[in-house]
Amino acid sequence: MRASLSLLTSIGVAVVQAQSLRTFSLTACATQNGVVNCLREGTTVPWTTLSSQATAAPSTTVAPSTTQAEATAAPTAVTGCHMHGDTQFCFAGDAEYEVLTTATATEELPSEYTGCHAHGADLFCFDPQGEEVEVVAEGASHDESAHEGHASATISPAVTSAAATGAAESVKVTALSDCHMHETQQFCMGPSATEYLMKIPATATQDLPTQYTGCHAHGVQLFCMSPAGGEVLAQAQTAEGEEAVGEVSADGVSCHFHAGVEHCVDANGNTVEGTCEAVDRDYNIPLRIGLVFAILATASIGVFGPIFLSLGRFKSGGIVMSIVKQFGTGVIISTALVHLFTHAELMFANHCLGGLKYEATTAAIVMAGIVISFVPEYVGARIFLWRVSKHEAPASPTPDQSHDSKDAATNEEPVGHHLVHSGDAHAQSPALQKLKVNIMEAGIIFHSLLIGLTLVVTGDSGFITLFIVITFHQMFEGLALGSRISDLKIRMVEKLLMATAFALVTPIGMAIGIGVLNQFNGNDPSTIIAIGTLDALSAGILIYVGLVEMLAHDWMHGELSRAPMRQVIPAAISLVAGLVLMSVLGKWA
Repeated sequence: MRASLSLLTSIGVAVVQAQSLRTFSLTACATQNGVVNCLREGTTVPWTTLSSQATAAPSTTVAPSTTQAEATAAPTAVTGCHMHGDTQFCFAGDAEYEVLTTATATEELPSEYTGCHAHGADLFCFDPQGEEVEVVAEGASHDESAHEGHASATISPAVTSAAATGAAESVKVTALSDCHMHETQQFCMGPSATEYLMKIPATATQDLPTQYTGCHAHGVQLFCMSPAGGEVLAQAQTAEGEEAVGEVSADGVSCHFHAGVEHCVDANGNTVEGTCEAVDRDYNIPLRIGLVFAILATASIGVFGPIFLSLGRFKSGGIVMSIVKQFGTGVIISTALVHLFTHAELMFANHCLGGLKYEATTAAIVMAGIVISFVPEYVGARIFLWRVSKHEAPASPTPDQSHDSKDAATNEEPVGHHLVHSGDAHAQSPALQKLKVNIMEAGIIFHSLLIGLTLVVTGDSGFITLFIVITFHQMFEGLALGSRISDLKIRMVEKLLMATAFALVTPIGMAIGIGVLNQFNGNDPSTIIAIGTLDALSAGILIYVGLVEMLAHDWMHGELSRAPMRQVIPAAISLVAGLVLMSVLGKWA
């Protein structure tokens, strides 16, 4: 018996030495008729031959005691295999391993691998078909990068688990128990009385388990294994019952969305740069589809309201319509400066762009938007004045007319008075007024489309808050646009068509967002540039429209320049209210 133990010990030491020196590899050894034979690289070799080779090999590279400890730590099998994207991961105790399968494999991968053994410093296991597959300890250095977001080798499992729970302390979560239901959602309890929301797939109809085991972290997200072997995302809940959603890390990092840009800060308020890759988020598709109609309804109320009010007692130029119009003026100015200009700067400051070489990119595009707004209006005004002058030009004077020219000269209107009349005619031209409102609507429609897209691609953690803000945002903008459409001297059908275009654009943006939900990456450089450019252009258009066509026109040359104080004061208060309310909404949208 002692001789057998001595022989087995010698075999183990020799195997370890031989493996560490990469002289040969063993799969298994067995005794037949008192002779020990081993399998080396598919060939049966007597142990006596291998023992002499191992003894003769130099052993100064690695101490036997150290190497033996490393060999002891190597697993003999990996189980609990599961998929993350196209990559398979398995467990050996608490350690997680990535299975380096071929990318062309289309069959269902096995749930476990056995007969794990080392080839030099690499670990290989056998699948059920007897094929050899390499496995790599998660966090170890290897060429594959398919499992993005997993913890790196510099982060301990305890810290990574704490990141997934949203706790600052290093508490390792291995299992969740005491699972219970709150309406249609399942919650389970973890260490330190922390409650977790279990993200069960919406298609699951079976009874949910009462506990989950094998919890492990992928990046800052915590996953646990169900009794059926499925992997379930567990989201830690704050004291108020809100989802942590992996947005609070082990260093106290918290994240929120602003204009579709994820902004993360640590416990000290310092900005933390996130990933530029697409991030998997939770999206409640039925909720988003239902709220498309809610946005359609609120935008319609805002834009059609002033139009229908102008048909009744509240005529254009009255106190009520002045209040509505000035509130809309404040909304447009605030939207241009607080929302769009700021959003464009946030986009172009995104670290995923790598830093812009021209720091004034946002301001330059805004300036282009201002010019784009001005040029069509100027060209339209010149065409209108040319047509007016051509229509009113007198015929060539006769001798009698030229005889009286001196007397007629004394009765000419002053030049300034003529220009005032021309300006009034210019201001009252239905075509020019419609052109101005069309320019205004173009600026609103551009960014309303982006608003709908941004709303839908926001994760569930911030979706409801952003939806409430955008609901008011679109209603206020609808009031601003509808009050200007109601003033136009055009047919009612045209007014309704212009209003309908605004009411539909945000729901269309939401529908586009739902369609690209699984492919959308808000941190892709091309996406950032496209959204940032449209935001900046829209800002320039609305700055020109808000300041020149609305504020300056109404107060310096329009109805409020000669209105009584009982109309001016409410209009001024309404203007400030529009500025303030829309600026407050800029905190979230």
